[in-house]
Amino acid sequence: MQEAFHRIKVFPFQVKQRNPLYLLLRPDQEQEGIWGPVEGEVGFGDQIEQAARRYLVRDVGVNPPGSLLDMSWATRTQFGDELIIEWCFGYECHGDPDPNILAKHWADHRWAGFGEAYQALEIQADRTAMMRLHAMINAA
Repeated sequence: MQEAFHRIKVFPFQVKQRNPLYLLLRPDQEQEGIWGPVEGEVGFGDQIEQAARRYLVRDVGVNPPGSLLDMSWATRTQFGDELIIEWCFGYECHGDPDPNILAKHWADHRWAGFGEAYQALEIQADRTAMMRLHAMINAA
């Protein structure tokens, strides 16, 4: 029997003078230590959007107001009998994240324009999601 696990990936961004900036996050070196978005598990009974907001507040320290942008896109990865589905979102930060919370959960963080952010991401699915988010922001 196949078991499905749902996860979220959230790409925080700000738009300054019509130019989007993306928040890149790097976990401790003991973990993979690569730049990426906010990630987390969707628990039993969770709504996906609620999980996304919970991880943003807990791991990044952003608080409303802010706009969660559903990218209407998910990746699926099969590991034996396990299917991992990752739902992707953007989150427009209308203020700066809490530096104390960032320091507590991340080894490093930085804001970057699209070109720099895209190149910093090492996972192809993250790059694809960021490209999709960038296109959505520019189309708005």
